[in-house]
Amino acid sequence: MKSLPRAPIRLWSALLNFRRLTALLGCLVAGVLLAIVGFLAIYAWPAVRLNGPGFLYKNTWSLGFLYRSPITVHGQTVLRGAHYGILFLIVGTLLSTLIALLIAVPVGVGSAMFLAEGVPPAMQTWFSFFVELLAAIPSVVYGLWGYVVVIPFLGHHVFPFMVKWLGFIPFFGGAAGSGYGLLTSGFVLSLMIVPLIAATLRDALVSQQAELREAAVALGASRFEALRTVLLPATRRVLIGSSILATGRALGETMAVLMVSGNAVNFLPNNIYTTISTMASFIVSQLDSALTDPTGMAVRSLAEVALVLCLISIIVNGLARVLLYYEGRQNARIV
Repeated sequence: MKSLPRAPIRLWSALLNFRRLTALLGCLVAGVLLAIVGFLAIYAWPAVRLNGPGFLYKNTWSLGFLYRSPITVHGQTVLRGAHYGILFLIVGTLLSTLIALLIAVPVGVGSAMFLAEGVPPAMQTWFSFFVELLAAIPSVVYGLWGYVVVIPFLGHHVFPFMVKWLGFIPFFGGAAGSGYGLLTSGFVLSLMIVPLIAATLRDALVSQQAELREAAVALGASRFEALRTVLLPATRRVLIGSSILATGRALGETMAVLMVSGNAVNFLPNNIYTTISTMASFIVSQLDSALTDPTGMAVRSLAEVALVLCLISIIVNGLARVLLYYEGRQNARIV
């Protein structure tokens, strides 16, 4: 029996090793995620037992400094008078992310369309570079810009105008505030996630087959109509995927939101101008005071906040993946 040539054997061995390497790297990423979630769960478990389900729907965060003597509650040593509930953090996080997406998705789609079709080919590289450069700016720079420029401008000009002309709409009426708050946080977040949507969608539009564009133009469509009716629907999955990345960035943003949100505690927003706190920014702002708790339960409750934030991010990404799956099946049926 003849033996196989050595070259195919080496090729097969190289492919097998490459497959093992990529599988190892994929498992490593999943292992890091599981390790982070597992560490947070183990560290926060005493707080989970102490706070119970009310941690998600109660609206109080008090370290109980007025009553310094520790007591035992359900086998856990805590400060008398301490209460932990993060409903205001969940609401602030989700609302600011929603506002950011409502602003960033249309702007990102429009920017991608302009970069793909409206810019001369010789200038596309430079315009794309400047758009993608926005994603490289540190978040603290966005926060400082928001504190120095955006907050005074919105507080003195935009918010009074909105209260005057849009105050009849629920959630747009009430006191205009000083410029800190929910809308400011959403606006700053939107500027941070626009590059993710615009750059990803622009690459997808440019990489589409030229036959699609040429066929639409041959049927009488303009370049914009061909882009809107043919190319953009063809890249719908890319738009959903880029929006997922943008949502993850907005949910976990810390410093920029911390500097423009107002850091409200135990307070649910009653209008779009209300000061808020998000889960990520709240962990940073409360860490120093939580470390003064002699029982350590405040820090463990902050770890529980981080665990809830991780779970929300996982759930949001999981739902988006399900949406992408059914979108792909629908496209396959159409084809």
